[in-house]
Amino acid sequence: MKREMLGLIVKRDDGSEIVNYDDPSFPSYIYDGWIAPKVTWEGVPHFHEDIEIMTIKEGQVAYFVNGKELLLRQGDTIVVNSNQIHYNMTVNGEVAKYVICVIHPGILINSVAVEMQAVRPIIDNPDLPYLRFRYINEHTEQIRNLVLGLPEIRHDPFQITKQFYMIWEIIRKQAESLGANTEETLSDPKMKSFKAMMNFIANNYQEQITLGDIAASGNISKSLCNTLFHQYVGESPINYLMHLRCRKVAESLRSGNQSMSEIAAATGFRGVSYMSETFRKFFDQSPREYRKQWNQR
Repeated sequence: MKREMLGLIVKRDDGSEIVNYDDPSFPSYIYDGWIAPKVTWEGVPHFHEDIEIMTIKEGQVAYFVNGKELLLRQGDTIVVNSNQIHYNMTVNGEVAKYVICVIHPGILINSVAVEMQAVRPIIDNPDLPYLRFRYINEHTEQIRNLVLGLPEIRHDPFQITKQFYMIWEIIRKQAESLGANTEETLSDPKMKSFKAMMNFIANNYQEQITLGDIAASGNISKSLCNTLFHQYVGESPINYLMHLRCRKVAESLRSGNQSMSEIAAATGFRGVSYMSETFRKFFDQSPREYRKQWNQR
């Protein structure tokens, strides 16, 4: 695990997340964690090839998958399928605790037969963006206990693999019992346009780009651009851009000794004061306070 990436969701140019695996040689990230208002990992839309699994230990979490809001309470578990746009938020400004596991499905594949029979039918199914396990589900207790046991074995690849196979069997049973669920997904052309716009923003956030530029990158109108951003990530395209710039500011504050003016110039802000004002809006503290807090850690 890279220390400088702790508490940050870092993305590739295409908008997908670079998962900060516990061990670079084994694709799993397991965290016995928490979320509070305005932490750097709250409300950051992203996607990745990995399967993301979260079980709530205390409190409540608002979880968004492809723009659909799901309220998760203590004991609930959500499984987010590969390459779905997702993020989570606090509820009523309260701290919540959870166990999260981000793990690549390739861990399960030891033969072509297993891949085609047990893995691909799940991860390639556009009608299964997520699976939710609640108190009314027969598998809820079993999958909750398996997920809550993951932090104890987070540095043991064999045990993680063994546990993930058991979790995957529950996922398969749940998928079979539910069948396809098409009403909660947007059509592929809209998904492709949205990901293209995420990609454009990720590659051009340092420039003074406009709403028109963002919409043109997805080959859609400005009105539809606004609609898709609100649908998928719950904010306007420009607010999404500003949030991304502030996360880039946070990365710079943690990884080097650049001056505030240098960071502002490198992240698309026209001045230090505007950068500080915008950063405080998202993270509830100034860039200088953030750097000092990180250095003290």
